[in-house]
Amino acid sequence: MTRRKDLSRITIQICLGLFFLFVVVCPIIATFSRITPSSFRRLVSSTDFVPAIVNSVTTALTATLISTALALGAAFALCRTDIRGKGAFSMLFVLPMLIPSISHAYGLKALIGVNGSGILSKLFGLNLSVLGFHGIVIGSVLYSFPVAFLMLQSILQYEDGLPYKAAKVLGIPPLRRFTGITLPYLKKTLISTFFAVFTMIVTDYGVPEALHTRKFGYTLSILMLRDVENARFGSAGVIGILLLVPAVAAFAVDLFVPDRAQSGFVSESSETWCGRGARVLAYLFSGVLSLLILLPIAAFCVQVFAKSYPRDLSFTLSHVKDTLKSGADGFLLNSLLYATLAALFGTALAFLSAYMTARMKSPLTRPLHLVSITSVAIPGLVLGLAYVIFFKNTPIYGTVLIIGLANSVHFFASPYLLMYNTLNKVNPDLENVGKTLGVGRTRIVFDVVLPKVRFTLFEMAVYFFVNSMMTISAVSLLAPPAPLPLSLMISRAESQIDIGKAATVSLMILAVNLAVRGAMALARGRVRTRGARSQ
Repeated sequence: MTRRKDLSRITIQICLGLFFLFVVVCPIIATFSRITPSSFRRLVSSTDFVPAIVNSVTTALTATLISTALALGAAFALCRTDIRGKGAFSMLFVLPMLIPSISHAYGLKALIGVNGSGILSKLFGLNLSVLGFHGIVIGSVLYSFPVAFLMLQSILQYEDGLPYKAAKVLGIPPLRRFTGITLPYLKKTLISTFFAVFTMIVTDYGVPEALHTRKFGYTLSILMLRDVENARFGSAGVIGILLLVPAVAAFAVDLFVPDRAQSGFVSESSETWCGRGARVLAYLFSGVLSLLILLPIAAFCVQVFAKSYPRDLSFTLSHVKDTLKSGADGFLLNSLLYATLAALFGTALAFLSAYMTARMKSPLTRPLHLVSITSVAIPGLVLGLAYVIFFKNTPIYGTVLIIGLANSVHFFASPYLLMYNTLNKVNPDLENVGKTLGVGRTRIVFDVVLPKVRFTLFEMAVYFFVNSMMTISAVSLLAPPAPLPLSLMISRAESQIDIGKAATVSLMILAVNLAVRGAMALARGRVRTRGARSQ
């Protein structure tokens, strides 16, 4: 019986490993196989290639430094001070995650404008323009800041306070405590955050597509998208390799750089800066940052309900009606279908993989864990190109299934790691106790493990859903002839210079994602209330 169970466990792990090899590794290999010497020479000799590299690196590097610095300040404000309203500030800080990156560009266009056409430009009588390098950097910061904030906040709130207490007793000043304790503790997380944010920005084409100018030129992501549209897969593959470099570097950091934040356990909460000056500074920083986040979103909301922006700002519902007449309700249903498929399939797959690697140890556990997180090193644009090449002549190409699969794979690593870490905290003897009592593993999973990790399951499902609703990277290459998702209507509206329609679609996506997150928070609150009453 024991041998049979071991064989079943190993079989499941092998099947999962083969699945990830088929949907992640093989498509990437197929992409690289399309690269030929002629396609490489054609790309390198292009007049747009070197400027695109320079534009991508400079904008991404500048935006990454700004985004990481702001995120570190925001995380310290919420984790190291005793200010009130931390929940509200935290919600505002992650709000930009709920809309596509291109929506931030439209918000900036409405807010700052071109040649003085923006709301702020008119209000202060300035001749400002958001196009070009500065606009792309600002849009990229808005797009990437929430991810950096969540990564830094999640590690700061679990820092042990005993080293700080000991340092105080020894008379070590605050600045020395920061450089000697906090920075070493944050070392790996800061490096990981830097690479993760840089990868997000350098592979995004929404912000550069909306804000680049002829003088500024293209970025690598725009060049890659145009090569795919013109069926130049060899050249696109070369760009894909370049876009993989920072992602692979981030992957290597996670694997090989030791993490001091994971050593030991939290025996005492970390020190809190309770002084009046610290509170005032935290309130000021958090308030200004929240305002800067809300202004572009409020600006594209103005575009939705303004009659003819920026000339006539009188209220109207014509843009909403025109958007619905263009089939936005059907596109919305498509997006809901894709997001639901990704949430169901992705959550189930992530839980199964995490359970196999966290709770059923074997010689295959480590390889399965590594292959499960390989998708974190593949940008969405590269994954979309890989799926176009690998699945081109298969029955699922151009169908709902391939988009659901792409979204599940694209966003798989974070929910998987979330469940993996959660399962490692669950009592490791549950299965052994069940075996002693004659209770099967399946019964233990459904009756004990799943109820214990239900909140994590909620978070995973919402993560898949929200990101599938707003993504435009992989699906932009995979959607036709499949039903188009709502997010791609933004790009269509942009090409038709229909700003009102693009803003309306952005607002629809934001409303859906806010509703889903609100429903999850409400459900979690009710479950906790029932649990407290039962006790």
